[in-house]
Amino acid sequence: MRFSRLVSKTLRSDPPEAETASHRLMLKAGLIQQLASGIYSYLPLAWRAIRKIETVIREEMDAAGGQELMMPALQPMELWEHTGRRSAFGDNLFSLEDRRGRPMVLAPTHEEVVTSIVKANVQSYRDLPLILYQIQTKFRDEPRPRAGLVRVREFDMKDAYSFNADEDSLDQSYQAMAQAYRNIYRRCELPVLMAEADSGAIGGKDSHEFILATATGEDTVITCPSCSYTANAEKAVAGLTKSETEPAQPLEEVSTPGIKTIAGLAEFLNISEDKTIKAVFYFAEGEVVLVSVRGDLEVNEVKLKNALHVSELRLATDEEVAGAGLVAGSASAVGLQGIKRIADNSIANGANFVVGANKPDTHLTGVNYPRDFEVDILTDIALVQPGQLCLQCGHVLESTRGVEVGHIFKLGTFFSESMGALYLDDEGEQRPIMMGCYGIGVGRLLAAAIEQNHDEKGLVFPEPIAPYQVHLVGLNLTDEEVAASADKLYSQLWEQGFETLYDDRADQAAGVKFNDADLIGLPVRLVISPRNLKNNVVEVKGRKDSEAETVPTDELFPRLREILG
Repeated sequence: MRFSRLVSKTLRSDPPEAETASHRLMLKAGLIQQLASGIYSYLPLAWRAIRKIETVIREEMDAAGGQELMMPALQPMELWEHTGRRSAFGDNLFSLEDRRGRPMVLAPTHEEVVTSIVKANVQSYRDLPLILYQIQTKFRDEPRPRAGLVRVREFDMKDAYSFNADEDSLDQSYQAMAQAYRNIYRRCELPVLMAEADSGAIGGKDSHEFILATATGEDTVITCPSCSYTANAEKAVAGLTKSETEPAQPLEEVSTPGIKTIAGLAEFLNISEDKTIKAVFYFAEGEVVLVSVRGDLEVNEVKLKNALHVSELRLATDEEVAGAGLVAGSASAVGLQGIKRIADNSIANGANFVVGANKPDTHLTGVNYPRDFEVDILTDIALVQPGQLCLQCGHVLESTRGVEVGHIFKLGTFFSESMGALYLDDEGEQRPIMMGCYGIGVGRLLAAAIEQNHDEKGLVFPEPIAPYQVHLVGLNLTDEEVAASADKLYSQLWEQGFETLYDDRADQAAGVKFNDADLIGLPVRLVISPRNLKNNVVEVKGRKDSEAETVPTDELFPRLREILG
Protein backbone atom coordinates (compact mmCIF):
# COMPACT_ATOMS: atom_id res chain seq x y z
CA MET A 1 0.00 0.00 0.00
CA ARG A 2 1.26 3.45 -0.95
CA PHE A 3 0.88 6.04 1.79
CA SER A 4 -0.28 8.62 -0.74
CA ARG A 5 -3.30 6.41 -1.53
CA LEU A 6 -4.18 5.54 2.06
CA VAL A 7 -7.72 6.72 2.77
CA SER A 8 -6.98 7.73 6.35
CA LYS A 9 -4.70 10.55 7.45
CA THR A 10 -2.53 10.88 10.53
CA LEU A 11 -3.11 13.78 12.92
CA ARG A 12 -0.43 16.15 14.15
CA SER A 13 -2.09 16.80 17.53
CA ASP A 14 -3.92 14.64 20.04
CA PRO A 15 -7.70 14.38 19.50
CA PRO A 16 -9.40 16.13 22.43
CA GLU A 17 -12.13 13.50 22.80
CA ALA A 18 -9.66 10.66 23.44
CA GLU A 19 -9.86 9.11 26.91
CA THR A 20 -7.15 6.45 26.86
CA ALA A 21 -3.88 5.81 25.06
CA SER A 22 -5.42 3.32 22.63
CA HIS A 23 -8.31 5.66 21.85
CA ARG A 24 -5.94 8.58 21.27
CA LEU A 25 -3.47 6.63 19.16
CA MET A 26 -6.05 4.84 17.03
CA LEU A 27 -7.64 8.19 16.14
CA LYS A 28 -4.30 9.94 15.68
CA ALA A 29 -2.82 7.18 13.50
CA GLY A 30 -5.93 7.00 11.33
CA LEU A 31 -7.07 3.52 12.35
CA ILE A 32 -10.66 4.36 13.32
CA GLN A 33 -13.21 7.11 12.80
CA GLN A 34 -16.16 7.81 15.07
CA LEU A 35 -19.64 7.96 13.53
CA ALA A 36 -21.64 8.34 16.75
CA SER A 37 -21.16 7.65 20.45
CA GLY A 38 -19.79 4.12 20.75
CA ILE A 39 -19.95 3.51 16.97
CA TYR A 40 -16.75 3.46 14.90
CA SER A 41 -15.62 2.70 11.37
CA TYR A 42 -12.54 0.51 11.03
CA LEU A 43 -10.30 2.28 8.51
CA PRO A 44 -7.94 0.19 6.30
CA LEU A 45 -5.02 -0.05 8.75
CA ALA A 46 -7.27 -1.19 11.60
CA TRP A 47 -9.21 -3.56 9.36
CA ARG A 48 -6.03 -5.30 8.22
CA ALA A 49 -5.07 -5.82 11.87
CA ILE A 50 -8.59 -7.05 12.67
CA ARG A 51 -8.46 -9.56 9.83
CA LYS A 52 -5.13 -10.91 11.09
CA ILE A 53 -6.61 -11.37 14.56
CA GLU A 54 -9.60 -13.13 13.01
CA THR A 55 -7.29 -15.47 11.07
CA VAL A 56 -5.54 -16.53 14.27
CA ILE A 57 -8.90 -17.02 16.00
CA ARG A 58 -10.30 -19.12 13.14
CA GLU A 59 -7.23 -21.34 13.01
CA GLU A 60 -7.36 -22.04 16.75
CA MET A 61 -11.13 -22.55 16.80
CA ASP A 62 -10.88 -25.00 13.91
CA ALA A 63 -7.96 -26.81 15.58
CA ALA A 64 -10.11 -27.24 18.70
CA GLY A 65 -12.86 -28.88 16.64
CA GLY A 66 -15.03 -25.84 16.02
CA GLN A 67 -17.29 -25.41 12.99
CA GLU A 68 -17.81 -21.87 11.71
CA LEU A 69 -21.27 -20.61 10.81
CA MET A 70 -23.05 -17.27 10.59
CA MET A 71 -26.21 -16.40 12.51
CA PRO A 72 -28.51 -13.40 12.03
CA ALA A 73 -27.95 -10.23 14.02
CA LEU A 74 -31.66 -9.40 13.75
CA GLN A 75 -33.72 -11.67 16.00
CA PRO A 76 -37.36 -11.97 17.14
CA MET A 77 -37.95 -10.52 20.60
CA GLU A 78 -39.99 -13.62 21.51
CA LEU A 79 -36.77 -15.66 21.63
CA TRP A 80 -35.43 -13.39 24.37
CA GLU A 81 -38.71 -13.33 26.25
CA HIS A 82 -38.90 -17.12 26.07
CA THR A 83 -35.58 -17.50 27.92
CA GLY A 84 -36.25 -14.56 30.28
CA ARG A 85 -33.22 -12.64 29.09
CA ARG A 86 -35.18 -9.66 27.84
CA SER A 87 -35.32 -8.37 31.41
CA ALA A 88 -31.81 -9.61 32.25
CA PHE A 89 -30.22 -7.43 29.56
CA GLY A 90 -32.57 -4.53 30.31
CA ASP A 91 -31.85 -1.26 28.54
CA ASN A 92 -28.64 -2.66 27.02
CA LEU A 93 -30.78 -4.55 24.51
CA PHE A 94 -31.40 -2.70 21.24
CA SER A 95 -35.05 -3.24 20.28
CA LEU A 96 -37.13 -2.26 17.25
CA GLU A 97 -40.24 -3.29 15.31
CA ASP A 98 -40.53 -4.53 11.76
CA ARG A 99 -43.10 -3.10 9.35
CA ARG A 100 -45.76 -5.44 10.71
CA GLY A 101 -45.20 -4.23 14.24
CA ARG A 102 -43.44 -7.40 15.42
CA PRO A 103 -40.84 -6.67 18.13
CA MET A 104 -37.24 -7.49 17.18
CA VAL A 105 -33.81 -7.12 18.77
CA LEU A 106 -30.32 -6.42 17.47
CA ALA A 107 -28.45 -9.31 19.03
CA PRO A 108 -25.93 -8.69 21.80
CA THR A 109 -25.15 -12.43 21.78
CA HIS A 110 -26.48 -15.61 20.14
CA GLU A 111 -27.25 -18.31 22.72
CA GLU A 112 -30.94 -18.49 21.79
CA VAL A 113 -30.33 -18.75 18.05
CA VAL A 114 -27.54 -21.31 18.24
CA THR A 115 -29.61 -23.43 20.65
CA SER A 116 -32.48 -23.44 18.16
CA ILE A 117 -30.07 -24.59 15.43
CA VAL A 118 -28.79 -27.46 17.55
CA LYS A 119 -32.31 -28.39 18.64
CA ALA A 120 -33.20 -28.91 14.97
CA ASN A 121 -30.04 -30.86 14.12
CA VAL A 122 -29.13 -33.01 17.14
CA GLN A 123 -31.14 -36.13 17.93
CA SER A 124 -28.91 -38.44 19.96
CA TYR A 125 -25.68 -38.65 21.92
CA ARG A 126 -23.99 -39.77 18.70
CA ASP A 127 -24.38 -36.20 17.38
CA LEU A 128 -22.44 -34.80 20.33
CA PRO A 129 -20.14 -33.10 21.22
CA LEU A 130 -20.35 -30.05 18.95
CA ILE A 131 -18.55 -26.70 18.93
CA LEU A 132 -20.07 -23.99 16.72
CA TYR A 133 -18.63 -20.50 16.32
CA GLN A 134 -18.97 -17.31 14.33
CA ILE A 135 -17.34 -13.90 14.00
CA GLN A 136 -20.30 -11.54 13.92
CA THR A 137 -21.35 -7.99 14.72
CA LYS A 138 -23.02 -7.50 18.10
CA PHE A 139 -25.06 -4.61 19.49
CA ARG A 140 -25.33 -3.44 23.10
CA ASP A 141 -26.78 -0.07 24.08
CA GLU A 142 -24.06 0.74 26.60
CA PRO A 143 -25.05 3.63 28.90
CA ARG A 144 -21.53 5.10 28.82
CA PRO A 145 -19.51 4.13 25.75
CA ARG A 146 -15.88 4.98 26.41
CA ALA A 147 -12.23 4.50 25.52
CA GLY A 148 -12.64 4.03 21.78
CA LEU A 149 -13.09 0.35 20.97
CA VAL A 150 -12.90 -0.81 24.60
CA ARG A 151 -16.59 -0.15 25.34
CA VAL A 152 -18.80 0.45 22.32
CA ARG A 153 -22.37 -0.09 21.16
CA GLU A 154 -21.55 -1.97 17.96
CA PHE A 155 -18.64 -4.40 17.91
CA ASP A 156 -17.28 -7.55 16.30
CA MET A 157 -17.12 -10.66 18.43
CA LYS A 158 -16.07 -14.23 18.03
CA ASP A 159 -18.67 -16.22 19.93
CA ALA A 160 -18.43 -20.00 20.19
CA TYR A 161 -20.81 -22.51 21.78
CA SER A 162 -20.17 -26.08 22.86
CA PHE A 163 -22.86 -28.77 23.13
CA ASN A 164 -22.20 -31.84 25.23
CA ALA A 165 -23.94 -34.89 26.61
CA ASP A 166 -22.72 -34.60 30.21
CA GLU A 167 -20.59 -32.62 32.67
CA ASP A 168 -17.40 -34.52 31.89
CA SER A 169 -17.74 -33.86 28.18
CA LEU A 170 -18.57 -30.20 28.84
CA ASP A 171 -15.45 -29.89 30.96
CA GLN A 172 -13.37 -31.32 28.12
CA SER A 173 -14.81 -28.77 25.67
CA TYR A 174 -14.31 -25.99 28.22
CA GLN A 175 -10.67 -26.90 28.74
CA ALA A 176 -10.14 -27.19 24.97
CA MET A 177 -11.54 -23.69 24.51
CA ALA A 178 -9.43 -22.34 27.37
CA GLN A 179 -6.33 -23.75 25.70
CA ALA A 180 -7.41 -22.37 22.33
CA TYR A 181 -7.72 -18.94 23.94
CA ARG A 182 -4.25 -19.22 25.44
CA ASN A 183 -2.94 -20.13 21.99
CA ILE A 184 -4.69 -17.14 20.40
CA TYR A 185 -3.23 -14.63 22.83
CA ARG A 186 0.22 -16.23 22.66
CA ARG A 187 0.22 -16.09 18.87
CA CYS A 188 -0.86 -12.44 19.01
CA GLU A 189 2.01 -11.82 21.48
CA LEU A 190 -0.41 -10.65 24.17
CA PRO A 191 0.29 -11.87 27.73
CA VAL A 192 -3.02 -12.38 29.51
CA LEU A 193 -4.25 -13.41 32.93
CA MET A 194 -6.95 -16.12 33.11
CA ALA A 195 -9.16 -15.04 35.98
CA GLU A 196 -12.20 -16.56 37.67
CA ALA A 197 -15.19 -14.38 36.80
CA ASP A 198 -18.89 -13.78 37.27
CA SER A 199 -21.15 -14.93 34.44
CA GLY A 200 -23.35 -11.83 34.40
CA ALA A 201 -26.54 -11.62 32.35
CA ILE A 202 -25.50 -14.55 30.16
CA GLY A 203 -25.85 -16.78 33.18
CA GLY A 204 -24.04 -20.03 33.75
CA LYS A 205 -21.77 -21.88 36.08
CA ASP A 206 -17.97 -21.84 35.85
CA SER A 207 -16.65 -18.71 34.19
CA HIS A 208 -13.23 -17.25 33.39
CA GLU A 209 -12.09 -13.95 31.93
CA PHE A 210 -8.88 -13.34 30.02
CA ILE A 211 -7.43 -9.99 31.10
CA LEU A 212 -4.70 -8.04 29.34
CA ALA A 213 -2.92 -5.99 31.98
CA THR A 214 -2.85 -2.23 31.43
CA ALA A 215 -2.96 0.66 33.88
CA THR A 216 -5.94 2.27 32.14
CA GLY A 217 -8.04 -0.91 32.07
CA GLU A 218 -11.55 -0.82 33.51
CA ASP A 219 -11.29 -4.28 35.11
CA THR A 220 -9.50 -5.14 38.35
CA VAL A 221 -7.94 -8.56 38.80
CA ILE A 222 -7.01 -9.92 42.21
CA THR A 223 -3.96 -12.16 42.17
CA CYS A 224 -1.94 -14.17 44.64
CA PRO A 225 1.79 -14.18 43.82
CA SER A 226 2.27 -17.29 45.94
CA CYS A 227 -0.30 -19.80 44.65
CA SER A 228 -1.34 -18.04 41.39
CA TYR A 229 -4.96 -17.59 42.46
CA THR A 230 -6.45 -15.13 39.95
CA ALA A 231 -9.98 -13.74 39.91
CA ASN A 232 -11.86 -10.73 38.65
CA ALA A 233 -12.71 -8.32 41.47
CA GLU A 234 -16.40 -9.10 40.90
CA LYS A 235 -15.74 -12.76 41.70
CA ALA A 236 -12.71 -12.72 44.00
CA VAL A 237 -12.93 -14.00 47.56
CA ALA A 238 -10.48 -13.38 50.38
CA GLY A 239 -9.86 -14.11 54.00
CA LEU A 240 -9.83 -11.49 56.73
CA THR A 241 -7.18 -11.05 59.36
CA LYS A 242 -8.61 -12.64 62.49
CA SER A 243 -9.52 -10.02 65.03
CA GLU A 244 -8.11 -10.27 68.52
CA THR A 245 -10.48 -11.93 70.95
CA GLU A 246 -12.08 -9.42 73.31
CA PRO A 247 -14.99 -9.71 75.75
CA ALA A 248 -18.34 -8.47 74.51
CA GLN A 249 -19.26 -5.06 75.87
CA PRO A 250 -22.76 -3.84 76.60
CA LEU A 251 -24.67 -1.72 74.08
CA GLU A 252 -24.33 1.98 74.68
CA GLU A 253 -25.65 4.99 72.82
CA VAL A 254 -23.24 7.73 71.90
CA SER A 255 -24.03 11.15 70.49
CA THR A 256 -22.41 11.76 67.09
CA PRO A 257 -23.65 15.17 65.93
CA GLY A 258 -23.22 15.76 62.21
CA ILE A 259 -21.42 12.45 61.61
CA LYS A 260 -22.60 10.87 58.36
CA THR A 261 -19.61 8.85 57.08
CA ILE A 262 -17.49 5.95 58.30
CA ALA A 263 -14.33 8.04 58.03
CA GLY A 264 -15.91 10.81 60.08
CA LEU A 265 -17.21 8.33 62.66
CA ALA A 266 -13.81 6.65 63.05
CA GLU A 267 -12.08 10.01 63.50
CA PHE A 268 -14.72 11.28 65.94
CA LEU A 269 -14.47 8.18 68.19
CA ASN A 270 -10.73 7.66 67.62
CA ILE A 271 -11.17 4.10 66.35
CA SER A 272 -10.16 2.27 63.18
CA GLU A 273 -12.72 1.87 60.41
CA ASP A 274 -12.70 -1.93 60.80
CA LYS A 275 -14.37 -1.40 64.21
CA THR A 276 -17.48 -0.03 62.50
CA ILE A 277 -20.27 -1.54 60.43
CA LYS A 278 -21.35 0.36 57.36
CA ALA A 279 -25.01 0.49 56.26
CA VAL A 280 -25.71 0.86 52.52
CA PHE A 281 -29.20 1.10 51.02
CA TYR A 282 -30.13 -0.60 47.74
CA PHE A 283 -33.34 -0.86 45.76
CA ALA A 284 -33.98 -4.34 44.36
CA GLU A 285 -37.14 -5.39 42.55
CA GLY A 286 -39.51 -3.00 44.28
CA GLU A 287 -38.08 -2.92 47.79
CA VAL A 288 -35.33 -1.25 49.79
CA VAL A 289 -32.62 -3.56 51.09
CA LEU A 290 -30.31 -2.76 54.01
CA VAL A 291 -26.77 -4.02 53.40
CA SER A 292 -24.26 -4.27 56.25
CA VAL A 293 -20.51 -4.60 55.73
CA ARG A 294 -17.49 -3.92 57.90
CA GLY A 295 -16.58 -0.25 57.70
CA ASP A 296 -13.19 -0.69 56.01
CA LEU A 297 -14.71 -2.72 53.17
CA GLU A 298 -16.92 -1.91 50.17
CA VAL A 299 -19.99 -3.70 48.84
CA ASN A 300 -19.47 -5.87 45.77
CA GLU A 301 -22.66 -5.18 43.82
CA VAL A 302 -22.23 -8.23 41.59
CA LYS A 303 -22.02 -10.55 44.59
CA LEU A 304 -24.95 -8.70 46.19
CA LYS A 305 -27.08 -9.06 43.07
CA ASN A 306 -26.31 -12.78 42.92
CA ALA A 307 -27.04 -13.26 46.62
CA LEU A 308 -30.42 -11.54 46.28
CA HIS A 309 -31.20 -13.41 43.02
CA VAL A 310 -32.37 -10.24 41.31
CA SER A 311 -31.86 -9.02 37.76
CA GLU A 312 -31.81 -5.31 38.60
CA LEU A 313 -30.09 -3.56 41.49
CA ARG A 314 -29.26 0.07 42.21
CA LEU A 315 -28.55 2.38 45.12
CA ALA A 316 -31.75 3.58 46.76
CA THR A 317 -32.71 7.23 46.38
CA ASP A 318 -33.00 9.58 49.37
CA GLU A 319 -36.79 9.45 49.01
CA GLU A 320 -36.81 5.64 49.01
CA VAL A 321 -34.54 5.54 52.06
CA ALA A 322 -36.75 7.97 53.96
CA GLY A 323 -39.89 6.09 52.85
CA ALA A 324 -38.51 2.88 54.35
CA GLY A 325 -38.06 4.64 57.71
CA LEU A 326 -34.27 4.57 57.56
CA VAL A 327 -32.03 7.31 58.90
CA ALA A 328 -29.22 8.03 56.44
CA GLY A 329 -25.89 8.30 58.24
CA SER A 330 -27.16 6.61 61.41
CA ALA A 331 -28.75 3.35 60.23
CA SER A 332 -28.00 -0.25 61.12
CA ALA A 333 -29.72 -3.64 61.35
CA VAL A 334 -29.99 -3.37 65.15
CA GLY A 335 -33.67 -3.46 66.10
CA LEU A 336 -34.74 -3.04 62.50
CA GLN A 337 -37.85 -4.90 61.32
CA GLY A 338 -39.93 -4.99 58.15
CA ILE A 339 -37.02 -4.62 55.74
CA LYS A 340 -34.78 -7.17 54.06
CA ARG A 341 -31.38 -7.27 55.73
CA ILE A 342 -28.28 -8.79 54.13
CA ALA A 343 -24.79 -8.67 55.59
CA ASP A 344 -21.25 -9.57 54.63
CA ASN A 345 -19.40 -12.29 56.52
CA SER A 346 -17.04 -9.63 57.85
CA ILE A 347 -19.58 -8.52 60.49
CA ALA A 348 -19.03 -11.86 62.20
CA ASN A 349 -15.26 -11.36 62.25
CA GLY A 350 -14.85 -8.98 65.13
CA ALA A 351 -16.50 -7.72 68.25
CA ASN A 352 -17.83 -4.52 69.81
CA PHE A 353 -18.58 -2.70 66.58
CA VAL A 354 -19.92 0.83 66.31
CA VAL A 355 -23.12 1.07 64.23
CA GLY A 356 -25.94 3.51 63.59
CA ALA A 357 -28.64 3.72 66.25
CA ASN A 358 -31.43 4.33 63.71
CA LYS A 359 -32.00 7.84 64.97
CA PRO A 360 -30.32 11.09 63.92
CA ASP A 361 -26.85 11.97 65.23
CA THR A 362 -26.64 8.81 67.33
CA HIS A 363 -24.61 5.60 67.13
CA LEU A 364 -24.30 2.45 69.23
CA THR A 365 -21.07 1.02 70.62
CA GLY A 366 -20.46 -2.53 71.84
CA VAL A 367 -22.50 -4.11 69.03
CA ASN A 368 -21.93 -7.82 68.44
CA TYR A 369 -23.39 -10.20 65.89
CA PRO A 370 -25.54 -12.28 66.41
CA ARG A 371 -26.15 -11.17 69.98
CA ASP A 372 -27.55 -7.75 69.14
CA PHE A 373 -29.12 -8.10 65.70
CA GLU A 374 -30.17 -10.56 63.03
CA VAL A 375 -29.95 -10.55 59.25
CA ASP A 376 -31.89 -12.44 56.59
CA ILE A 377 -28.78 -13.38 54.61
CA LEU A 378 -25.18 -13.61 55.81
CA THR A 379 -22.76 -14.25 52.96
CA ASP A 380 -19.74 -12.93 51.07
CA ILE A 381 -20.75 -9.62 49.46
CA ALA A 382 -17.58 -7.58 50.01
CA LEU A 383 -15.28 -6.28 47.32
CA VAL A 384 -11.86 -7.88 47.75
CA GLN A 385 -9.03 -5.41 48.23
CA PRO A 386 -5.26 -5.84 47.85
CA GLY A 387 -3.70 -6.57 51.20
CA GLN A 388 -6.35 -9.09 52.21
CA LEU A 389 -5.36 -12.73 52.56
CA CYS A 390 -5.62 -15.47 49.95
CA LEU A 391 -8.10 -18.14 51.03
CA GLN A 392 -6.03 -20.84 49.35
CA CYS A 393 -2.60 -20.17 50.85
CA GLY A 394 -2.90 -17.22 53.25
CA HIS A 395 -0.52 -15.00 51.25
CA VAL A 396 -1.25 -11.29 50.82
CA LEU A 397 -3.31 -10.57 47.68
CA GLU A 398 -2.38 -8.04 45.00
CA SER A 399 -4.41 -6.26 42.33
CA THR A 400 -3.84 -5.53 38.64
CA ARG A 401 -5.76 -3.28 36.26
CA GLY A 402 -6.59 -4.61 32.82
CA VAL A 403 -8.96 -4.96 29.89
CA GLU A 404 -11.10 -8.04 29.38
CA VAL A 405 -10.26 -9.56 25.99
CA GLY A 406 -12.11 -12.87 26.33
CA HIS A 407 -14.69 -14.64 28.47
CA ILE A 408 -15.67 -18.31 28.69
CA PHE A 409 -18.69 -19.79 30.51
CA LYS A 410 -20.14 -23.12 31.44
CA LEU A 411 -23.81 -22.52 30.75
CA GLY A 412 -25.09 -25.94 31.80
CA THR A 413 -28.66 -26.72 30.69
CA PHE A 414 -30.38 -23.35 31.13
CA PHE A 415 -30.88 -22.69 27.40
CA SER A 416 -31.41 -26.29 26.34
CA GLU A 417 -34.10 -26.80 28.97
CA SER A 418 -35.89 -23.53 28.29
CA MET A 419 -35.83 -24.11 24.51
CA GLY A 420 -36.31 -27.88 24.49
CA ALA A 421 -32.92 -28.80 23.00
CA LEU A 422 -32.82 -32.46 24.05
CA TYR A 423 -30.96 -35.57 22.96
CA LEU A 424 -31.47 -39.31 23.40
CA ASP A 425 -28.82 -40.94 25.58
CA ASP A 426 -27.46 -44.47 25.02
CA GLU A 427 -30.42 -45.88 26.95
CA GLY A 428 -33.01 -44.02 24.90
CA GLU A 429 -33.79 -41.43 27.59
CA GLN A 430 -34.26 -37.77 26.68
CA ARG A 431 -31.83 -35.39 28.38
CA PRO A 432 -31.06 -31.67 28.02
CA ILE A 433 -27.85 -30.80 26.19
CA MET A 434 -25.03 -29.32 28.29
CA MET A 435 -23.73 -26.02 26.89
CA GLY A 436 -20.72 -23.73 27.09
CA CYS A 437 -20.18 -20.22 25.71
CA TYR A 438 -16.87 -18.62 24.65
CA GLY A 439 -16.42 -15.00 23.48
CA ILE A 440 -13.63 -12.74 22.24
CA GLY A 441 -14.24 -9.08 21.38
CA VAL A 442 -12.08 -8.68 18.28
CA GLY A 443 -12.02 -4.86 18.18
CA ARG A 444 -11.47 -4.71 21.92
CA LEU A 445 -8.56 -7.12 21.56
CA LEU A 446 -6.96 -4.72 19.07
CA ALA A 447 -7.54 -1.76 21.39
CA ALA A 448 -6.15 -3.65 24.37
CA ALA A 449 -3.07 -4.67 22.38
CA ILE A 450 -2.42 -1.01 21.58
CA GLU A 451 -3.11 0.00 25.18
CA GLN A 452 -0.33 -2.34 26.27
CA ASN A 453 2.03 -1.73 23.33
CA HIS A 454 2.80 1.93 22.79
CA ASP A 455 5.31 4.60 23.77
CA GLU A 456 5.50 8.40 23.71
CA LYS A 457 5.90 8.34 19.91
CA GLY A 458 2.96 6.13 19.02
CA LEU A 459 1.84 2.55 18.52
CA VAL A 460 4.19 -0.42 18.78
CA PHE A 461 2.32 -3.18 16.96
CA PRO A 462 3.02 -6.81 17.89
CA GLU A 463 4.25 -8.28 14.62
CA PRO A 464 1.54 -10.99 14.23
CA ILE A 465 -1.30 -8.45 14.23
CA ALA A 466 0.42 -5.47 12.60
CA PRO A 467 -1.46 -4.25 9.50
CA TYR A 468 1.84 -4.35 7.59
CA GLN A 469 5.22 -5.75 8.58
CA VAL A 470 7.41 -3.11 6.97
CA HIS A 471 7.17 0.68 6.72
CA LEU A 472 9.28 1.77 3.75
CA VAL A 473 10.22 5.44 3.84
CA GLY A 474 11.55 7.15 0.75
CA LEU A 475 13.47 10.42 1.27
CA ASN A 476 14.10 13.03 -1.42
CA LEU A 477 11.69 11.32 -3.80
CA THR A 478 11.93 14.27 -6.18
CA ASP A 479 15.27 12.67 -7.12
CA GLU A 480 14.37 10.28 -9.94
CA GLU A 481 17.05 7.75 -8.99
CA VAL A 482 15.83 7.59 -5.37
CA ALA A 483 12.20 7.32 -6.47
CA ALA A 484 13.00 4.52 -8.93
CA SER A 485 15.03 2.60 -6.32
CA ALA A 486 12.33 2.98 -3.68
CA ASP A 487 9.62 1.83 -6.10
CA LYS A 488 11.73 -1.19 -7.08
CA LEU A 489 12.38 -2.13 -3.44
CA TYR A 490 8.68 -1.76 -2.66
CA SER A 491 7.80 -4.29 -5.37
CA GLN A 492 10.59 -6.64 -4.30
CA LEU A 493 9.44 -6.58 -0.67
CA TRP A 494 5.97 -7.77 -1.66
CA GLU A 495 7.47 -10.39 -3.99
CA GLN A 496 9.56 -11.70 -1.08
CA GLY A 497 6.43 -11.94 1.11
CA PHE A 498 6.91 -8.82 3.23
CA GLU A 499 3.69 -6.86 3.65
CA THR A 500 4.79 -3.27 3.13
CA LEU A 501 3.40 0.22 3.60
CA TYR A 502 5.38 2.59 1.36
CA ASP A 503 5.56 6.28 2.27
CA ASP A 504 5.82 7.59 -1.28
CA ARG A 505 4.86 11.19 -0.47
CA ALA A 506 7.24 13.50 -2.33
CA ASP A 507 5.88 16.64 -0.68
CA GLN A 508 6.61 15.72 2.95
CA ALA A 509 9.79 16.32 4.91
CA ALA A 510 11.82 13.50 6.44
CA GLY A 511 10.75 14.47 9.97
CA VAL A 512 7.07 14.18 9.10
CA LYS A 513 7.60 10.76 7.54
CA PHE A 514 9.61 9.46 10.50
CA ASN A 515 7.00 10.76 12.95
CA ASP A 516 4.23 9.04 11.00
CA ALA A 517 6.22 5.80 10.92
CA ASP A 518 6.64 5.91 14.70
CA LEU A 519 2.98 6.86 15.18
CA ILE A 520 1.63 3.96 13.11
CA GLY A 521 4.17 1.64 14.75
CA LEU A 522 4.79 -1.12 12.22
CA PRO A 523 7.46 -3.64 13.30
CA VAL A 524 10.26 -2.52 10.93
CA ARG A 525 11.09 0.77 9.24
CA LEU A 526 13.28 0.87 6.11
CA VAL A 527 14.76 4.10 4.73
CA ILE A 528 15.87 4.74 1.15
CA SER A 529 17.78 8.01 0.69
CA PRO A 530 20.44 9.44 -1.64
CA ARG A 531 23.16 8.75 0.92
CA ASN A 532 22.03 5.16 1.45
CA LEU A 533 21.90 4.58 -2.28
CA LYS A 534 25.42 5.94 -2.67
CA ASN A 535 26.66 3.46 -0.05
CA ASN A 536 24.48 0.63 -1.43
CA VAL A 537 22.77 0.10 1.93
CA VAL A 538 19.29 0.35 3.41
CA GLU A 539 18.65 1.81 6.85
CA VAL A 540 16.77 -0.70 9.02
CA LYS A 541 15.17 0.08 12.37
CA GLY A 542 12.92 -2.09 14.50
CA ARG A 543 10.08 -0.11 16.09
CA LYS A 544 11.23 -1.23 19.54
CA ASP A 545 14.90 -0.44 18.87
CA SER A 546 16.55 2.82 19.90
CA GLU A 547 19.07 2.85 17.05
CA ALA A 548 18.94 2.05 13.34
CA GLU A 549 21.38 -0.20 11.49
CA THR A 550 22.62 -0.05 7.90
CA VAL A 551 22.29 -3.29 5.96
CA PRO A 552 23.88 -3.98 2.56
CA THR A 553 21.19 -4.11 -0.09
CA ASP A 554 21.95 -7.73 -1.03
CA GLU A 555 21.59 -8.81 2.64
CA LEU A 556 18.34 -6.97 3.31
CA PHE A 557 15.82 -9.76 2.86
CA PRO A 558 17.63 -12.33 5.04
CA ARG A 559 18.06 -9.65 7.71
CA LEU A 560 14.33 -8.82 7.60
CA ARG A 561 13.47 -12.49 8.04
CA GLU A 562 15.72 -12.59 11.10
CA ILE A 563 14.05 -9.53 12.62
CA LEU A 564 10.48 -10.61 11.86
CA GLY A 565 11.03 -14.21 12.82
